[in-house]
Amino acid sequence: MKAAILTPVVTCADAVSNDVLAMAQLLRERGIDTRVCCNVAVGIAESTYPLDTALDFAGAPGDLLIYHFSVGWPAALDVLKRARGFRVVRYHNITPPKFFAGIAQDYEVACASGRAEIAPVARLGCELYLCASAYNAEDMLAAGVPLERTAVLAPFHRVEHLIEAEADFDLLDELGNGAFNVVMVGRVAPNKGHCELIDAFAAYVDGYGDPARLLIVGKSDPRLHAYMQQIQARIDTHRLGARVRWLDSVSEAKLKAAYLASHAFMTMSQHEGFCVPLIEAMALGVPVVAHGSSAIRETAGAGGIVWDETDPWLYAASLARLGTDAHFRNDLRDAARLRYEREFAPAVLRERFFKILEPVL
Repeated sequence: MKAAILTPVVTCADAVSNDVLAMAQLLRERGIDTRVCCNVAVGIAESTYPLDTALDFAGAPGDLLIYHFSVGWPAALDVLKRARGFRVVRYHNITPPKFFAGIAQDYEVACASGRAEIAPVARLGCELYLCASAYNAEDMLAAGVPLERTAVLAPFHRVEHLIEAEADFDLLDELGNGAFNVVMVGRVAPNKGHCELIDAFAAYVDGYGDPARLLIVGKSDPRLHAYMQQIQARIDTHRLGARVRWLDSVSEAKLKAAYLASHAFMTMSQHEGFCVPLIEAMALGVPVVAHGSSAIRETAGAGGIVWDETDPWLYAASLARLGTDAHFRNDLRDAARLRYEREFAPAVLRERFFKILEPVL
């Protein structure tokens, strides 16, 4: 058997790419010759190959193809149509285009194109649709994929590397000045709910006082400048000023420092296919407060305070309790760590991955 893993882009510090690279490594550990086929590779040590070589390498009846579906990529669908081996669609979800309407037309078009490929991907009749969450699986089932051909496996990640990494001590010292630090980690994009996050943080400051700081950690994109302006306008409306600290494109050391210096992780994201930062916070002992949209409630489970409502005062009160009730805070941390170890630890995901692929391997 040979295996080809298909993804349009592989890059460092990217959740989908981490999943791709981990799968490639695990298959090689099983003695399976494995290649990653993509259009673009940036900042990784992995050797990659063009998509048009995938079938020559792993297109025979006894081979394995795994397509990581997270954006539109018509060329990959053609490869899957012609493949004769065991075909896996690894579905990470695609952000609905409505979030980008009036903000970035190219994003809106790209997301619409990607969502439009869900039905064609389902019609391919691949042997397995491996979804990163049950929430993602709903898309495939709604598109006609039989239940018996779907499975759920959380994405492989680099959380253990983050746990073992050394934190940036300068940033730790800077943030450890007595302020109540709230952190949000994630790409700066309209589906992530940054304006609602600002509202909730402002409610905490208004209702429970200073000193408090909001850390927004995530890569920004100049094409989403209009969204950045919306966030800044909301900050200005609440007169939060220097209480909001932006950390853009941080190193692993700075990311760890941001987590360790924080008293709570809070997200108001409106669309997530899984949300890796949630499990980073859970593993590092940062209590989670989250809006239970999309896959967030599923990922957090009992490891966080999750609200279906978006009333900012609910989140402010949750932050306040975490800041004043040590027993509750410690219980939540223990529950989060236990959930991480039972559901998302690398050894758990590895065992489940091979169990799911047992019929073909």
